[in-house]
Amino acid sequence: QLQLVQSGGGLVQPGGSLRLSCTASGSTLDDYAIGWFRQAPGKMREGVSCISGNGGKIYYEGSAKNRFTVSRDNAKNTVYLQMNALKSEDTAVYYCAADYGGVDGCTTVVEYGGYAYWGQGTQVTVSS
Repeated sequence: QLQLVQSGGGLVQPGGSLRLSCTASGSTLDDYAIGWFRQAPGKMREGVSCISGNGGKIYYEGSAKNRFTVSRDNAKNTVYLQMNALKSEDTAVYYCAADYGGVDGCTTVVEYGGYAYWGQGTQVTVSS
């Protein structure tokens, strides 16, 4: 059974950076696409970014383009989300999720039912 453990959230000032980590146990991540999602208070969960199992396909939603970078180190069973130039509207709980079989592709669509494994979530607060 795959388990995902997240780390790296916290409080940062506007314009600052954070790196989120999503580390797997119980299985290797090579066969899983990883999606990053977030949910702000009072809002629906939304997709942020995703990366295919082989790292060849990467997508960013509009708010993340040019500011966030997703990467993976399958040897460490870990996927990262580097977030730069953070804004107050980036404040949310961030989740990583794994989709078995997503070796060559991935999606940030929240309604997609393939993300069967989820991390515990990590709070990111952008405030001065």
